[in-house]
Amino acid sequence: MSLRAYQQTRQVTETHRDTEYRLFAQITRKLMAVMEKPRHDPEVIDAVHRNRRLWSVLMNDCSDEGNKLPEETRAGIISIAIWVDSYSSEVMRDGKSIDPLVDVNRTVMEGLAAAPAQPA
Repeated sequence: MSLRAYQQTRQVTETHRDTEYRLFAQITRKLMAVMEKPRHDPEVIDAVHRNRRLWSVLMNDCSDEGNKLPEETRAGIISIAIWVDSYSSEVMRDGKSIDPLVDVNRTVMEGLAAAPAQPA
């Protein structure tokens, strides 16, 4: 099966929740792969940046009045996104551990996996 056919099939069968889970999994794997590398390593910079960008997109989505998540859930996601942004700066500037970023992502992934799937 060609890559294009696979991508088209995935678009038809993958829910929004599945997509979010997949993105979290990809980014979390990248973070885990660079945990022991020096913070100036390009792979570390890329992994932390991609994670920060994911959370920024989630924050922007939750800020949209058309978002159908409960207000409390949206506020929680925005709060976590703000923390991720701040802590990511500490990781890069002060050499703090990447572990807490991985832990937060894993917690979200557990929630995405446990919640009932919704149609795309």
